[in-house]
Amino acid sequence: MLIWQSKAGRQIVNDQTIPSAIKALHDRFEASQKAARAQLDVPWALRADRLQRLDKLVRNERARIAEAISADFGNRSRHETDLLEMFPSLDGIAHALAHGKRWSRVRRRATGRWFLPATSRLMPQPLGLVGVVVPWNYPLYLTVGPLTSAFAAGNRAMVKLSEYGPRFGALFEELAARYFAADELHVTNGDASVAQAFCALPFDHLLYTGSTAVGHHVMQAASANLTPVTLELGGKSPTIIGPNADFARAVDRIMTGKLVNAGQTCIAPDYVLLPRGQEEAFIAAARAIVAKSYPDLNEPDGHSADYTTIIAARHFDRLTRQLDEVREQGARIEPLSSAPSDAQRRLLPPQVICGARADSGLMREEIFGPLLPLVPYDSLDQAITYINQRPRPLALYLFERDKSVVDHVLANTIAGGVTINETLLHIAQDDLPFGGVGHSGMGAYHGEVGFETFSHMKPVFRQSRFNGMGLFKPPYGKLFERMVGLLMR
Repeated sequence: MLIWQSKAGRQIVNDQTIPSAIKALHDRFEASQKAARAQLDVPWALRADRLQRLDKLVRNERARIAEAISADFGNRSRHETDLLEMFPSLDGIAHALAHGKRWSRVRRRATGRWFLPATSRLMPQPLGLVGVVVPWNYPLYLTVGPLTSAFAAGNRAMVKLSEYGPRFGALFEELAARYFAADELHVTNGDASVAQAFCALPFDHLLYTGSTAVGHHVMQAASANLTPVTLELGGKSPTIIGPNADFARAVDRIMTGKLVNAGQTCIAPDYVLLPRGQEEAFIAAARAIVAKSYPDLNEPDGHSADYTTIIAARHFDRLTRQLDEVREQGARIEPLSSAPSDAQRRLLPPQVICGARADSGLMREEIFGPLLPLVPYDSLDQAITYINQRPRPLALYLFERDKSVVDHVLANTIAGGVTINETLLHIAQDDLPFGGVGHSGMGAYHGEVGFETFSHMKPVFRQSRFNGMGLFKPPYGKLFERMVGLLMR
């Protein structure tokens, strides 16, 4: 059996054959790691230059990127790509350029009074070479966001793009090679075997965004090399309509957050908890919102330039099976438009589900599509209990005007992030960390937190020429005992 190893001697692949694509991946890893080790002190000017080149890549190639992403989905509005991918990518880069020099400075820390006049400092250093595994649903933003943090922290990077987005993958690989040296940023495309080999590389840090199921395998692969990981997973993000909510506004914002990218968003509202008896009002309001937002979905062919289709037949079939299951179990499915499902185009129109059983796939698995279950509650605490009995979600949304109710929900639920009286927008705040908790992930990035994720925050203690440590060495005697007594007083 052949064991493929890095020059550092750590196992990368254990297999009898090494395909050429995977061998090329390892060769690139070796070259990039060598370059990172050769330049441990990365000046801010070089970090800023990499960020500026990343900015130029997004700006200059905006039209081609939007076209490639739309082609991979079958249809996705370029306006939606501008809003959900281009804007947050560029805004995050601008934030890092504005603040990164300050983030990279050595930071003072307090020194214990017994050790004065010594000093303590925290010295941020690049980790070296980081790996980023990107999902298909927001391929640009979930590539550029981690790269922004990695470059600001002074790292080099390798990126594995999703095989579900081959057009974007090919384009971004081409663009990365044009705007960056190969040992600064390398982009890899390929199937699951390439992804497995990528995650088994001994990176200095590995960030994975994707499903919880695959997250288990990523963490297991990284553990063989003790590679630290940031896992941005998913889960079932609940939305609560509180007893004092502006109901019409709540439904409008929930449907907007649910239907961008046709629900193929890791922090999309997954289900709605609402006061019992408001289900019919919700459905009527949601139907009106869909008619206004996507009027073409009520035309005979159901084609809408603004409504995104499902990324692949596999995911379309998964969502259809979930609908069939709850229908057979007696749930009521309410279409929000007259458009029929179209497997050939992978068009799945938005639908609300009432009465889905808790053990159904729809209510156990992350939906990742334009299907929205309603779960009525009789008291707010019942809604909170419903959330807390399930794995901790990546996001939680609450619509409520009473501050005491908001505070009660915040204090009694745990989620990766929360948005009040809106959906999705906590992810767009560069000064807030983005990440999951428990089942929905570990670690966080964005802004300064992202800088620290991809940095080693090295503690440095500098002893003063004049100090009292000579009093604390053998032979121990009465003076030592008196001094220890003072320390412990």
